[in-house]
Amino acid sequence: MTIPGVSRTCIYVAAGRAIGAREPDPMVRNPDDLAERLLGDASLFGVDHPTVRALGKPYDEAMSNPEVVNTVRMMMIRTRFIDAALERAVAAGARQLVVLGAGFDTHAYRCRELLKDLRVFEVDRAATQALKRERVLAALGAVPPNLTYVPIDFQHEDLAEVLKRNGYDRSQRTFFIMEGVTMYVPEEGVRRTLQFVGQHPPGSGIVLDFVPRAMVDMIAKIDVNNIPPSARPFVQRFLDLTRDEPWVFGIPLGTEGELLGEFGMDVREAMAIGGPDSIARYLTRADGTQVGAQVLAEAMARAAAQVEKDRASSPTQPQMTPERMREQQRQMAYQLVEGMVRG
Repeated sequence: MTIPGVSRTCIYVAAGRAIGAREPDPMVRNPDDLAERLLGDASLFGVDHPTVRALGKPYDEAMSNPEVVNTVRMMMIRTRFIDAALERAVAAGARQLVVLGAGFDTHAYRCRELLKDLRVFEVDRAATQALKRERVLAALGAVPPNLTYVPIDFQHEDLAEVLKRNGYDRSQRTFFIMEGVTMYVPEEGVRRTLQFVGQHPPGSGIVLDFVPRAMVDMIAKIDVNNIPPSARPFVQRFLDLTRDEPWVFGIPLGTEGELLGEFGMDVREAMAIGGPDSIARYLTRADGTQVGAQVLAEAMARAAAQVEKDRASSPTQPQMTPERMREQQRQMAYQLVEGMVRG
C-alpha cells in the first residue's frame, strides 16, 4: 500500500533517474547517482509502476520496456537541463536555493561542493519530507548542514511566510527549482509562486516545467472504453497516477514567455522534452545512437500493426493512427523553462 501523504510521482521519477544513472555512456548518463541509494528498496513504497519494478533488473533489461524508456529519457533531459541552470545561477551569484515540491530531489546532497556557500531550502508536504529525511539518514548518514527542510501545506499556507519562519532571506539573490510541480497546482497557486519569485533581486531565477493546457484538458475527457484495447493498460496506469495527484494546470504551447513576463522575468531558455533539440543535446550517445530509440521505434511499429488489427476487428471504434499518435506526442510534450528576474 502507498504510504499515506507521500507522492507516488516522486517515487517513480526518482526511479527513472536511478535507472538513467546506470547508462554506460557518460555523455547521456543521468548525473543523479544518489537517487537509487535514497530510494533503497523502492518496492516498500507501494508504487506499482513499470519504472519502479525495473529497478530490480539489469540496465539493458530494464530499458527493453518502452514505458521505462520514456520515463528514463524524460529524466535524463530534465535532470541535466536543471543541473546546467543551477550551475549558471551559482556562478552568477545566487546565495540561496529553494527546491519547491522537493520530493526525492538530490541536489542538496550530490551537489555539495557547488552549493557549499548557499543556503538550501527543500519545500514539500510533511509526510513526503518525513520519508525523505528517513531515507537520507539511512543512505547518507547525515543531512547537509546548509539544508533546511521546510514542511508546508500548499493549499492553506503562504510560501513566503513559511520560508521566512525557517530563516529564509528574501533580500538575497535566489534560484528556485520547481520540477514536476506546476501541473498539480491550481493556476492561482502557480501565479502566486511566480509572483513571489519575481519579487526577488535582479539575477534571481527559476527553472520549472509545464505541460500544455491541451494535455490537461485531454486527460479530463479520457474514456478508457474509447481507447483501442492494445493501449488501454498504459492509459489506465497513467490515469491511476493522476487520480490521486490530478493534473490541473497547463499553459498553451509557446506562451511561457508571456506568463513569466507578467512577473518581471525573462525566459533564458525553453525546451520541449523529447523535441529535436533535447534529443540531440541530452539523449545522443558518443556513437550517434539515441537512448532507447530502437525500443521506442519497435513499440511504435507494434502500435501501428495493432491499429490495423483494431481497425479490421472493430471498424466502428475510433482509431488512433500512428500519424495522429506522433502529432499528439508533439502537442503534449513537457516544456522546460529557465527564467531570470529582470535587472
